[in-house]
Amino acid sequence: MNVHTPEIDSKPSEEQVRAALDLLRRFADKAQDTEIDAVDPALALLRDGSGYPDLSRIFPQDFEADAAYRETLPDLQNGPASLIRGANRAIQHVGISNFRLPIKFHTRDNGDLTLETSVTGTVSLDADKKGINMSRIMRSFYVHADKTFSFEVIEAALDDYKSDLESFDARIELAFSFPVKVESLRSGLWGFQYYDIALELVETAGVRRKIVHLDYVYSSTCPCSLELSEHARRERNQLATPHSQRSVARVSVELKEGECLWFEDLIDLCRAAVPTETQVMVKREDEQAFAELNAANPIFVEDAARLFAAQLQADPRIGDYRVLASHQESLHSHDAVSVLTEGTTFAHDSLGPKLFPTLIHSH
Repeated sequence: MNVHTPEIDSKPSEEQVRAALDLLRRFADKAQDTEIDAVDPALALLRDGSGYPDLSRIFPQDFEADAAYRETLPDLQNGPASLIRGANRAIQHVGISNFRLPIKFHTRDNGDLTLETSVTGTVSLDADKKGINMSRIMRSFYVHADKTFSFEVIEAALDDYKSDLESFDARIELAFSFPVKVESLRSGLWGFQYYDIALELVETAGVRRKIVHLDYVYSSTCPCSLELSEHARRERNQLATPHSQRSVARVSVELKEGECLWFEDLIDLCRAAVPTETQVMVKREDEQAFAELNAANPIFVEDAARLFAAQLQADPRIGDYRVLASHQESLHSHDAVSVLTEGTTFAHDSLGPKLFPTLIHSH
């Protein structure tokens, strides 16, 4: 037998619903989160300020953000020190990385070239500042983006965003792939060799340093392997070949004040130090010439570092420098590496675990 209670079966009145809703709101405002979850998590929506307004889902194409409206926009990055999270410490570098745009550069041999460039821009941040407006770095850079770049233009861009962000120290790095027309060794063919280059302007405690980085890719024939191969030929009439491998040197130089070092100048210094640069266009006579060139210039990774250093040391335009060399062994399953520095600019005890792996060039 079913018993129906009229008060339960009938539809609640509007007054009853409002009373129940009021009761639930009072419960939600005073209850702990665990109490709400035990009843129904949806009750959290009844707390003051937790309701969802009926928001428009149509993009307002005609809306204009005037000055008065922009003043109302929240800006947490420029908020008070009370919003800082974590350690109350200054940050040495904060900014943007891999901001890309086409930039025109002066060259020694081919006029001006426009190259896709990756920009890194950072500033220092005082301990009592929450953060920076990173878009200002980009906006400051775009002011100069149509100019043909030199270190003087980079300095102007750095001055602008240092002023905009009220920072003491700042840094700009421009990284790009630089094409150079290179002839083959004997056939007369030519092709474009591409060099990874970066220009870096660093200001610390009011002192500015201009730095150029170049990755130079070459072949290194092991002197020991060469002698052992010749020993097998001479003593046992046994054909043997020495091992050689693609190798990379990252050469970083600080320019002395007022000096100009063209990209091509630094490439020429590397070629003079280690002439076994990898080839672009090759016919049979070029391949034979390259084998002869390698045999005439066998080098260990220690030799490479010192050969590059000798050229850099002798150039009066260059101050401090660093040579990172990596011979990516065809004999071993590991690489042979060396680091040689001059001066304090590049002298670091810790090089980081990912430095040498970045010297592997796949192109």
